[in-house]
Amino acid sequence: MSQQTNNKTNIPVVTVALFVATFMSAIEGTIVSTAMPTIVGDLHGVSLMNWVFSIFLLTNAISTPIYGKLADQIGRKPMFLLGLLIFIIGSVMSGLSHSMIVLIFWRAVQGIGAGSIMPVSNTIIADVYPLEKRAQVLGLNSSAWGIASIIAPLLGGFIVDNLSWHWIFFINLPIGLIVMGMIFIYLDEDKVTTKSKIDVRGMTFLTVTLLAIMYAFQILGQTPVNWFEIGGCLVVAVFSGVMFIRTETVVENPLIPLSLFKNRTFVAQNLVAALVSGFLIGYEVYLPDWTQGILGLRASMAGFAVTPSSLMWIVGSFIAGKMMAKMTPKAIINASLAFVLVGAVIMILIPAETPFVAFLLISAICGVGFGITITTSTISVQNTVDHNQIGVATSFNTLARTLGQSLMMSAFGIVMNMTMMGKVASSNGITLNMMDKLINPQTVSELPVKMLPELRQILYSSLHNVFILGLILIVLAYAANSYDRSKKSKK
Repeated sequence: MSQQTNNKTNIPVVTVALFVATFMSAIEGTIVSTAMPTIVGDLHGVSLMNWVFSIFLLTNAISTPIYGKLADQIGRKPMFLLGLLIFIIGSVMSGLSHSMIVLIFWRAVQGIGAGSIMPVSNTIIADVYPLEKRAQVLGLNSSAWGIASIIAPLLGGFIVDNLSWHWIFFINLPIGLIVMGMIFIYLDEDKVTTKSKIDVRGMTFLTVTLLAIMYAFQILGQTPVNWFEIGGCLVVAVFSGVMFIRTETVVENPLIPLSLFKNRTFVAQNLVAALVSGFLIGYEVYLPDWTQGILGLRASMAGFAVTPSSLMWIVGSFIAGKMMAKMTPKAIINASLAFVLVGAVIMILIPAETPFVAFLLISAICGVGFGITITTSTISVQNTVDHNQIGVATSFNTLARTLGQSLMMSAFGIVMNMTMMGKVASSNGITLNMMDKLINPQTVSELPVKMLPELRQILYSSLHNVFILGLILIVLAYAANSYDRSKKSKK
Protein backbone atom coordinates (compact mmCIF):
# COMPACT_ATOMS: atom_id res chain seq x y z
CA MET A 1 0.00 0.00 0.00
CA SER A 2 1.25 3.45 -0.84
CA GLN A 3 0.17 6.66 0.76
CA GLN A 4 2.25 9.81 0.80
CA THR A 5 1.46 13.47 0.37
CA ASN A 6 3.48 14.91 -2.50
CA ASN A 7 5.10 18.21 -3.34
CA LYS A 8 1.87 19.60 -4.83
CA THR A 9 0.49 20.02 -1.30
CA ASN A 10 0.41 23.63 -0.10
CA ILE A 11 1.70 22.90 3.41
CA PRO A 12 1.07 26.35 5.00
CA VAL A 13 -2.56 26.47 3.77
CA VAL A 14 -3.22 22.88 4.85
CA THR A 15 -1.69 23.59 8.28
CA VAL A 16 -3.99 26.60 8.76
CA ALA A 17 -6.99 24.50 7.70
CA LEU A 18 -6.08 21.76 10.20
CA PHE A 19 -5.71 24.31 13.00
CA VAL A 20 -9.10 25.92 12.22
CA ALA A 21 -10.78 22.50 12.08
CA THR A 22 -9.19 21.46 15.40
CA PHE A 23 -10.23 24.76 16.99
CA MET A 24 -13.78 24.37 15.66
CA SER A 25 -14.03 20.86 17.13
CA ALA A 26 -12.44 21.91 20.44
CA ILE A 27 -14.65 24.95 20.98
CA GLU A 28 -17.78 22.93 20.21
CA GLY A 29 -17.17 20.78 23.27
CA THR A 30 -17.36 23.78 25.62
CA ILE A 31 -19.24 26.63 23.92
CA VAL A 32 -22.52 24.79 24.47
CA SER A 33 -22.13 25.12 28.26
CA THR A 34 -22.48 28.90 27.99
CA ALA A 35 -25.68 28.61 26.00
CA MET A 36 -27.15 25.70 27.97
CA PRO A 37 -29.33 27.77 30.35
CA THR A 38 -30.95 29.41 27.30
CA ILE A 39 -31.30 26.08 25.47
CA VAL A 40 -32.94 24.45 28.50
CA GLY A 41 -35.32 27.38 28.83
CA ASP A 42 -36.29 27.06 25.17
CA LEU A 43 -36.43 23.26 24.76
CA HIS A 44 -37.51 22.32 28.34
CA GLY A 45 -35.32 19.33 29.19
CA VAL A 46 -33.21 20.05 32.23
CA SER A 47 -33.09 16.36 33.23
CA LEU A 48 -31.42 15.53 29.90
CA MET A 49 -29.00 18.46 29.97
CA ASN A 50 -25.87 16.43 30.78
CA TRP A 51 -26.40 14.22 27.74
CA VAL A 52 -25.99 17.19 25.40
CA PHE A 53 -22.34 17.23 26.54
CA SER A 54 -21.80 13.52 27.21
CA ILE A 55 -23.11 12.17 23.91
CA PHE A 56 -20.74 14.42 21.93
CA LEU A 57 -17.75 13.08 23.88
CA LEU A 58 -18.95 9.47 23.67
CA THR A 59 -19.45 9.35 19.90
CA ASN A 60 -16.28 11.38 19.36
CA ALA A 61 -14.19 8.83 21.27
CA ILE A 62 -15.85 5.80 19.70
CA SER A 63 -15.39 6.99 16.10
CA THR A 64 -11.72 8.00 16.55
CA PRO A 65 -10.06 4.57 15.97
CA ILE A 66 -12.37 3.88 13.03
CA TYR A 67 -11.33 7.06 11.24
CA GLY A 68 -7.68 6.28 11.96
CA LYS A 69 -7.90 2.87 10.32
CA LEU A 70 -9.88 4.15 7.35
CA ALA A 71 -7.37 6.98 6.91
CA ASP A 72 -4.71 4.28 6.37
CA GLN A 73 -6.92 2.17 4.10
CA ILE A 74 -8.74 4.81 2.06
CA GLY A 75 -6.68 7.98 2.53
CA ARG A 76 -6.28 10.91 4.92
CA LYS A 77 -7.98 13.42 2.66
CA PRO A 78 -11.28 11.57 2.02
CA MET A 79 -11.66 10.61 5.70
CA PHE A 80 -10.93 14.13 6.91
CA LEU A 81 -13.46 15.57 4.44
CA LEU A 82 -16.05 12.94 5.38
CA GLY A 83 -15.64 13.69 9.08
CA LEU A 84 -15.96 17.43 8.49
CA LEU A 85 -19.09 16.90 6.37
CA ILE A 86 -20.73 14.79 9.10
CA PHE A 87 -19.71 17.39 11.70
CA ILE A 88 -21.26 20.21 9.64
CA ILE A 89 -24.51 18.28 9.10
CA GLY A 90 -24.69 17.49 12.83
CA SER A 91 -24.05 21.16 13.65
CA VAL A 92 -26.75 22.53 11.34
CA MET A 93 -29.33 19.99 12.49
CA SER A 94 -28.43 20.67 16.15
CA GLY A 95 -29.19 24.34 15.50
CA LEU A 96 -32.56 23.38 13.98
CA SER A 97 -33.53 21.08 16.87
CA HIS A 98 -36.94 21.66 18.47
CA SER A 99 -36.58 19.34 21.48
CA MET A 100 -33.82 18.08 23.78
CA ILE A 101 -34.12 14.52 22.43
CA VAL A 102 -33.58 15.74 18.87
CA LEU A 103 -30.70 17.97 19.96
CA ILE A 104 -29.01 15.03 21.73
CA PHE A 105 -29.36 12.88 18.59
CA TRP A 106 -27.74 15.48 16.35
CA ARG A 107 -25.04 16.16 18.93
CA ALA A 108 -24.22 12.44 18.65
CA VAL A 109 -23.89 12.88 14.87
CA GLN A 110 -21.76 15.96 15.43
CA GLY A 111 -19.46 13.95 17.71
CA ILE A 112 -19.12 11.19 15.10
CA GLY A 113 -17.87 13.81 12.65
CA ALA A 114 -15.57 15.44 15.19
CA GLY A 115 -13.94 12.05 15.81
CA SER A 116 -12.02 12.39 12.54
CA ILE A 117 -10.60 15.84 13.11
CA MET A 118 -7.90 15.38 15.75
CA PRO A 119 -6.43 11.97 14.76
CA VAL A 120 -6.52 12.57 10.99
CA SER A 121 -5.12 16.11 11.46
CA ASN A 122 -2.17 14.69 13.41
CA THR A 123 -1.72 11.96 10.80
CA ILE A 124 -1.59 14.53 7.98
CA ILE A 125 0.94 16.54 10.00
CA ALA A 126 3.05 13.37 10.31
CA ASP A 127 2.89 12.98 6.52
CA VAL A 128 3.98 16.49 5.58
CA TYR A 129 6.47 17.51 8.31
CA PRO A 130 9.86 16.05 9.36
CA LEU A 131 10.43 15.10 13.00
CA GLU A 132 11.62 18.34 14.61
CA LYS A 133 9.20 20.56 12.69
CA ARG A 134 6.38 18.08 13.30
CA ALA A 135 6.70 18.49 17.08
CA GLN A 136 6.32 22.26 16.74
CA VAL A 137 3.26 22.02 14.48
CA LEU A 138 1.62 19.37 16.69
CA GLY A 139 2.11 21.68 19.67
CA LEU A 140 0.59 24.59 17.78
CA ASN A 141 -2.34 22.44 16.69
CA SER A 142 -2.87 21.12 20.23
CA SER A 143 -2.87 24.69 21.56
CA ALA A 144 -6.20 25.13 19.79
CA TRP A 145 -7.80 23.27 22.72
CA GLY A 146 -6.37 25.68 25.28
CA ILE A 147 -7.32 28.73 23.22
CA ALA A 148 -10.83 27.31 22.75
CA SER A 149 -11.27 26.87 26.51
CA ILE A 150 -10.62 30.61 26.97
CA ILE A 151 -12.59 31.92 23.98
CA ALA A 152 -15.59 29.56 24.18
CA PRO A 153 -17.36 31.24 27.15
CA LEU A 154 -16.83 34.72 25.67
CA LEU A 155 -17.91 33.73 22.16
CA GLY A 156 -20.86 31.70 23.45
CA GLY A 157 -22.07 34.60 25.58
CA PHE A 158 -21.77 37.03 22.66
CA ILE A 159 -23.70 34.75 20.27
CA VAL A 160 -26.50 34.04 22.76
CA ASP A 161 -26.85 37.72 23.71
CA ASN A 162 -26.75 39.15 20.18
CA LEU A 163 -28.13 36.37 17.97
CA SER A 164 -29.64 33.18 19.47
CA TRP A 165 -28.41 29.86 20.81
CA HIS A 166 -29.00 28.28 17.40
CA TRP A 167 -26.01 30.21 16.01
CA ILE A 168 -23.48 28.45 18.25
CA PHE A 169 -24.14 25.53 15.89
CA PHE A 170 -24.86 27.39 12.63
CA ILE A 171 -21.51 29.19 12.77
CA ASN A 172 -19.81 25.87 11.98
CA LEU A 173 -21.41 25.77 8.51
CA PRO A 174 -19.44 28.56 6.77
CA ILE A 175 -16.22 27.80 8.69
CA GLY A 176 -16.49 24.07 7.99
CA LEU A 177 -17.16 24.56 4.28
CA ILE A 178 -14.15 26.90 3.94
CA VAL A 179 -11.91 24.33 5.68
CA MET A 180 -13.24 21.55 3.43
CA GLY A 181 -12.46 23.70 0.38
CA MET A 182 -8.91 24.38 1.60
CA ILE A 183 -8.21 20.67 2.23
CA PHE A 184 -9.87 19.57 -1.03
CA ILE A 185 -7.85 22.00 -3.16
CA TYR A 186 -4.51 22.24 -1.38
CA LEU A 187 -3.91 18.76 0.13
CA ASP A 188 -2.58 16.43 -2.56
CA GLU A 189 -1.87 12.82 -1.66
CA ASP A 190 -1.15 9.69 -3.64
CA LYS A 191 -4.07 7.36 -4.18
CA VAL A 192 -4.24 4.48 -1.74
CA THR A 193 -4.04 1.06 -3.35
CA THR A 194 -5.37 -1.71 -1.12
CA LYS A 195 -7.56 -4.75 -1.71
CA SER A 196 -8.02 -5.47 1.98
CA LYS A 197 -11.57 -5.62 3.30
CA ILE A 198 -12.70 -3.18 5.95
CA ASP A 199 -12.90 -4.81 9.38
CA VAL A 200 -16.61 -4.24 10.01
CA ARG A 201 -16.85 -6.86 12.77
CA GLY A 202 -13.90 -5.35 14.59
CA MET A 203 -15.42 -1.87 14.31
CA THR A 204 -18.73 -3.15 15.71
CA PHE A 205 -17.23 -4.95 18.71
CA LEU A 206 -14.88 -2.09 19.55
CA THR A 207 -17.74 0.42 19.33
CA VAL A 208 -19.88 -1.64 21.72
CA THR A 209 -16.94 -2.11 24.12
CA LEU A 210 -16.07 1.59 24.29
CA LEU A 211 -19.71 2.64 24.53
CA ALA A 212 -20.33 0.26 27.45
CA ILE A 213 -17.17 1.37 29.32
CA MET A 214 -17.77 5.09 28.87
CA TYR A 215 -21.48 4.84 29.68
CA ALA A 216 -20.64 2.92 32.88
CA PHE A 217 -18.33 5.74 33.97
CA GLN A 218 -21.02 8.29 33.11
CA ILE A 219 -23.39 6.47 35.48
CA LEU A 220 -20.65 6.16 38.11
CA GLY A 221 -20.34 9.93 38.23
CA GLN A 222 -24.06 10.40 38.94
CA THR A 223 -25.85 10.44 42.27
CA PRO A 224 -27.33 8.02 43.27
CA VAL A 225 -25.27 5.38 41.46
CA ASN A 226 -27.25 2.70 39.60
CA TRP A 227 -25.05 -0.33 40.26
CA PHE A 228 -27.34 -2.66 38.27
CA GLU A 229 -26.78 -0.62 35.11
CA ILE A 230 -23.04 -0.44 35.77
CA GLY A 231 -22.91 -4.23 36.18
CA GLY A 232 -24.78 -4.67 32.90
CA CYS A 233 -22.36 -2.33 31.14
CA LEU A 234 -19.36 -4.24 32.46
CA VAL A 235 -20.76 -7.58 31.28
CA VAL A 236 -21.36 -6.13 27.81
CA ALA A 237 -17.90 -4.51 27.78
CA VAL A 238 -16.11 -7.76 28.73
CA PHE A 239 -18.05 -9.86 26.21
CA SER A 240 -17.62 -7.44 23.31
CA GLY A 241 -13.98 -6.80 24.29
CA VAL A 242 -13.19 -10.54 24.15
CA MET A 243 -14.99 -10.81 20.80
CA PHE A 244 -13.02 -7.82 19.50
CA ILE A 245 -9.69 -9.43 20.43
CA ARG A 246 -10.74 -12.76 18.86
CA THR A 247 -11.80 -10.95 15.70
CA GLU A 248 -8.56 -8.99 15.41
CA THR A 249 -6.50 -12.20 15.60
CA VAL A 250 -8.21 -13.78 12.56
CA VAL A 251 -9.23 -11.00 10.13
CA GLU A 252 -6.97 -10.14 7.21
CA ASN A 253 -6.73 -6.41 7.95
CA PRO A 254 -7.59 -5.76 11.64
CA LEU A 255 -8.94 -2.41 12.83
CA ILE A 256 -6.20 -2.25 15.51
CA PRO A 257 -3.40 -4.77 14.78
CA LEU A 258 -2.69 -6.55 18.07
CA SER A 259 0.98 -6.77 17.06
CA LEU A 260 1.25 -3.09 17.98
CA PHE A 261 0.95 -4.05 21.65
CA LYS A 262 4.13 -6.14 21.43
CA ASN A 263 6.00 -2.86 21.04
CA ARG A 264 6.88 -1.59 24.52
CA THR A 265 7.25 2.00 23.36
CA PHE A 266 3.77 1.97 21.81
CA VAL A 267 2.20 0.59 24.99
CA ALA A 268 4.17 2.77 27.41
CA GLN A 269 3.68 6.05 25.53
CA ASN A 270 -0.06 5.52 25.16
CA LEU A 271 -0.38 4.74 28.88
CA VAL A 272 1.59 7.89 29.72
CA ALA A 273 -0.65 9.94 27.39
CA ALA A 274 -3.80 8.54 29.04
CA LEU A 275 -2.59 9.19 32.60
CA VAL A 276 -1.26 12.70 31.94
CA SER A 277 -4.44 13.58 30.04
CA GLY A 278 -6.42 12.39 33.06
CA PHE A 279 -4.41 14.74 35.29
CA LEU A 280 -4.81 17.54 32.74
CA ILE A 281 -8.63 17.40 32.68
CA GLY A 282 -8.76 17.36 36.50
CA TYR A 283 -6.42 20.33 36.67
CA GLU A 284 -8.36 22.37 34.09
CA VAL A 285 -11.78 21.60 35.61
CA TYR A 286 -11.04 21.89 39.34
CA LEU A 287 -8.55 24.76 39.44
CA PRO A 288 -11.33 27.25 38.50
CA ASP A 289 -13.38 25.85 41.41
CA TRP A 290 -10.50 26.83 43.68
CA THR A 291 -10.11 30.35 42.29
CA GLN A 292 -13.88 30.99 42.29
CA GLY A 293 -15.04 29.17 45.41
CA ILE A 294 -12.09 29.83 47.73
CA LEU A 295 -10.55 33.03 46.40
CA GLY A 296 -13.94 34.48 45.34
CA LEU A 297 -12.79 35.56 41.86
CA ARG A 298 -15.04 36.01 38.82
CA ALA A 299 -15.46 33.18 36.30
CA SER A 300 -13.45 35.07 33.67
CA MET A 301 -10.50 35.38 36.04
CA ALA A 302 -10.81 31.72 36.96
CA GLY A 303 -10.51 30.80 33.29
CA PHE A 304 -7.32 32.81 32.97
CA ALA A 305 -5.76 30.75 35.78
CA VAL A 306 -5.15 27.92 33.28
CA THR A 307 -4.19 30.18 30.34
CA PRO A 308 -0.40 29.97 30.96
CA SER A 309 -0.55 26.18 30.54
CA SER A 310 -1.96 26.62 27.02
CA LEU A 311 0.75 29.12 26.09
CA MET A 312 3.59 27.10 27.62
CA TRP A 313 2.23 23.97 25.94
CA ILE A 314 3.48 25.44 22.64
CA VAL A 315 6.87 26.15 24.22
CA GLY A 316 6.98 22.58 25.52
CA SER A 317 6.27 21.18 22.06
CA PHE A 318 9.14 23.21 20.58
CA ILE A 319 11.43 21.83 23.30
CA ALA A 320 10.19 18.30 22.53
CA GLY A 321 11.19 18.71 18.88
CA LYS A 322 14.74 19.60 19.89
CA MET A 323 14.96 16.79 22.46
CA MET A 324 13.63 14.04 20.20
CA ALA A 325 16.56 14.41 17.83
CA LYS A 326 18.99 13.66 20.68
CA MET A 327 17.20 11.60 23.34
CA THR A 328 14.98 8.54 23.63
CA PRO A 329 11.24 9.06 24.26
CA LYS A 330 11.64 7.38 27.66
CA ALA A 331 14.30 9.91 28.75
CA ILE A 332 12.27 12.85 27.44
CA ILE A 333 9.11 11.72 29.26
CA ASN A 334 11.06 11.25 32.51
CA ALA A 335 12.18 14.87 32.22
CA SER A 336 8.79 16.27 31.14
CA LEU A 337 6.86 14.47 33.88
CA ALA A 338 9.08 16.25 36.40
CA PHE A 339 7.41 19.56 35.45
CA VAL A 340 3.93 18.10 35.95
CA LEU A 341 5.02 16.37 39.16
CA VAL A 342 6.27 19.67 40.59
CA GLY A 343 2.94 21.32 39.72
CA ALA A 344 0.98 18.44 41.28
CA VAL A 345 3.01 18.50 44.51
CA ILE A 346 2.66 22.27 44.83
CA MET A 347 -1.13 22.02 44.40
CA ILE A 348 -1.25 19.60 47.34
CA LEU A 349 1.01 21.64 49.62
CA ILE A 350 -0.27 25.19 49.11
CA PRO A 351 -2.77 26.66 51.60
CA ALA A 352 -6.34 27.60 50.74
CA GLU A 353 -5.72 31.37 50.54
CA THR A 354 -2.83 31.13 48.06
CA PRO A 355 -2.63 34.33 45.92
CA PHE A 356 -3.97 34.11 42.36
CA VAL A 357 -0.57 34.87 40.82
CA ALA A 358 0.80 31.62 42.26
CA PHE A 359 -1.67 29.64 40.13
CA LEU A 360 -0.38 31.37 37.01
CA LEU A 361 3.12 30.13 37.84
CA ILE A 362 1.90 26.58 38.58
CA SER A 363 -0.05 26.62 35.32
CA ALA A 364 3.03 27.68 33.37
CA ILE A 365 5.16 24.91 34.93
CA CYS A 366 2.53 22.26 34.17
CA GLY A 367 2.05 23.62 30.64
CA VAL A 368 5.68 22.96 29.73
CA GLY A 369 5.30 19.39 30.99
CA PHE A 370 2.03 18.86 29.13
CA GLY A 371 3.51 20.18 25.88
CA ILE A 372 6.62 17.99 25.98
CA THR A 373 4.79 14.87 27.21
CA ILE A 374 1.81 14.86 24.82
CA THR A 375 3.88 15.87 21.78
CA THR A 376 6.53 13.24 22.52
CA SER A 377 3.97 10.49 23.09
CA THR A 378 2.16 11.30 19.83
CA ILE A 379 5.31 11.34 17.70
CA SER A 380 6.77 8.29 19.45
CA VAL A 381 3.76 6.09 18.65
CA GLN A 382 3.81 7.36 15.05
CA ASN A 383 7.49 6.42 14.79
CA THR A 384 7.00 2.89 16.13
CA VAL A 385 4.87 1.79 13.16
CA ASP A 386 5.17 1.56 9.37
CA HIS A 387 3.82 4.45 7.33
CA ASN A 388 0.69 2.50 6.38
CA GLN A 389 -0.22 2.23 10.10
CA ILE A 390 0.38 5.85 11.16
CA GLY A 391 -3.37 6.58 11.06
CA VAL A 392 -4.12 3.65 13.36
CA ALA A 393 -1.31 4.55 15.76
CA THR A 394 -2.26 8.22 15.90
CA SER A 395 -5.96 7.53 16.42
CA PHE A 396 -5.22 5.02 19.19
CA ASN A 397 -3.09 7.66 20.92
CA THR A 398 -6.00 10.11 20.62
CA LEU A 399 -8.37 7.45 21.97
CA ALA A 400 -6.05 6.76 24.92
CA ARG A 401 -6.02 10.45 25.80
CA THR A 402 -9.80 10.74 25.44
CA LEU A 403 -10.44 7.66 27.59
CA GLY A 404 -7.96 8.93 30.18
CA GLN A 405 -9.87 12.20 30.43
CA SER A 406 -13.35 10.65 30.40
CA LEU A 407 -12.64 7.94 32.97
CA MET A 408 -10.62 10.15 35.30
CA MET A 409 -13.22 12.90 35.15
CA SER A 410 -15.66 10.44 36.73
CA ALA A 411 -13.04 9.36 39.29
CA PHE A 412 -12.27 12.98 40.24
CA GLY A 413 -15.99 13.65 40.58
CA ILE A 414 -16.43 10.69 42.91
CA VAL A 415 -13.51 11.81 45.12
CA MET A 416 -14.79 15.38 45.17
CA ASN A 417 -18.38 14.43 45.99
CA MET A 418 -17.52 11.81 48.64
CA THR A 419 -15.17 14.19 50.47
CA MET A 420 -17.65 17.03 50.29
CA MET A 421 -20.60 14.91 51.48
CA GLY A 422 -18.56 13.53 54.36
CA LYS A 423 -17.46 17.01 55.49
CA VAL A 424 -20.98 18.43 55.09
CA ALA A 425 -22.49 15.58 57.11
CA SER A 426 -20.11 16.23 60.01
CA SER A 427 -20.67 20.02 59.94
CA ASN A 428 -23.40 21.92 61.71
CA GLY A 429 -26.00 23.61 59.50
CA ILE A 430 -24.09 23.29 56.19
CA THR A 431 -25.77 21.74 53.13
CA LEU A 432 -24.60 20.66 49.68
CA ASN A 433 -26.76 23.43 48.22
CA MET A 434 -24.55 25.93 50.07
CA MET A 435 -21.47 24.37 48.47
CA ASP A 436 -23.04 24.83 45.03
CA LYS A 437 -23.65 28.50 45.81
CA LEU A 438 -20.09 28.92 47.08
CA ILE A 439 -18.54 27.76 43.79
CA ASN A 440 -20.75 30.10 41.72
CA PRO A 441 -19.57 33.74 42.07
CA GLN A 442 -23.07 34.95 41.19
CA THR A 443 -24.71 33.18 44.14
CA VAL A 444 -22.01 33.32 46.83
CA SER A 445 -23.46 36.61 48.11
CA GLU A 446 -26.60 34.69 49.17
CA LEU A 447 -24.59 32.81 51.83
CA PRO A 448 -24.14 34.05 55.42
CA VAL A 449 -20.73 35.75 55.70
CA LYS A 450 -19.92 34.01 58.99
CA MET A 451 -20.25 30.58 57.31
CA LEU A 452 -17.89 31.33 54.40
CA PRO A 453 -14.64 30.28 56.16
CA GLU A 454 -16.02 26.82 57.02
CA LEU A 455 -17.56 26.38 53.57
CA ARG A 456 -14.28 27.30 51.91
CA GLN A 457 -12.40 24.89 54.16
CA ILE A 458 -14.72 22.05 53.06
CA LEU A 459 -14.14 22.97 49.40
CA TYR A 460 -10.38 23.15 50.00
CA SER A 461 -10.34 19.67 51.58
CA SER A 462 -12.32 18.25 48.66
CA LEU A 463 -10.01 19.83 46.06
CA HIS A 464 -7.00 18.71 48.10
CA ASN A 465 -8.09 15.08 47.72
CA VAL A 466 -8.73 15.58 44.00
CA PHE A 467 -5.15 16.76 43.51
CA ILE A 468 -3.80 13.88 45.62
CA LEU A 469 -5.44 11.57 43.07
CA GLY A 470 -3.87 13.70 40.33
CA LEU A 471 -0.43 13.20 41.91
CA ILE A 472 -1.02 9.43 41.95
CA LEU A 473 -1.67 9.58 38.19
CA ILE A 474 1.70 11.21 37.56
CA VAL A 475 3.46 8.60 39.71
CA LEU A 476 1.69 5.90 37.66
CA ALA A 477 2.81 7.69 34.48
CA TYR A 478 6.41 7.36 35.67
CA ALA A 479 5.80 3.65 36.27
CA ALA A 480 4.32 3.25 32.78
CA ASN A 481 7.26 5.08 31.22
CA SER A 482 9.70 2.74 32.97
CA TYR A 483 8.22 -0.08 30.86
CA ASP A 484 9.53 1.62 27.69
CA ARG A 485 12.66 0.27 25.97
CA SER A 486 12.84 2.87 23.22
CA LYS A 487 15.63 4.03 21.01
CA LYS A 488 16.19 7.53 19.65
CA SER A 489 13.32 8.72 17.43
CA LYS A 490 13.66 8.38 13.68
CA LYS A 491 13.94 11.43 11.49
